[in-house]
Amino acid sequence: MEILHVSAECYPVAKAGGLGDVVGALPKYLNNLGHIAKVVMPMYRTKFLYANEWEVVHKGGSNLGNWQFEFTVIKEKTNKLGFDLYLLDINGLLDREKVYGYDDDTERFTAFQISVLDWVNAWQDKPDVVHCHDHHTALIPFMMKHSYRYGALKSVPSVLTIHNAEYQGW
Repeated sequence: MEILHVSAECYPVAKAGGLGDVVGALPKYLNNLGHIAKVVMPMYRTKFLYANEWEVVHKGGSNLGNWQFEFTVIKEKTNKLGFDLYLLDINGLLDREKVYGYDDDTERFTAFQISVLDWVNAWQDKPDVVHCHDHHTALIPFMMKHSYRYGALKSVPSVLTIHNAEYQGW
């Protein structure tokens, strides 16, 4: 089974709390059980980014209302984490030093979710499951099922795991 994990954090790439620990470990264990687990997360300016080799796997454009933006998806080349890791960049929006704490976090993570869906929508073979982690990705299951734009993803099952209900995005 191919499982795409979508998260704001993944240890050791970027971690602010327990979410990063879970997303950094779960895909490895799933792969050890014979599944194909992958992670996509925002591209932050972290030591991990600069210490590893990357290849561009997708460039696209998207929009949030009238705001149009371009995004790039890069993949870590060596699979050193035990799973495929993808970072999604929206120039000036996601490429920051910290994961959270910006006045535009709502826009940042909404644009991230839309870009992830646009990228996955372009895949020839869709994942078997999209596993979303916390409020930063919580719109994805709804948009997969109810947005005409993502009709090709309507039949793909999704899971939303809330790791800490105290954090709701405000």
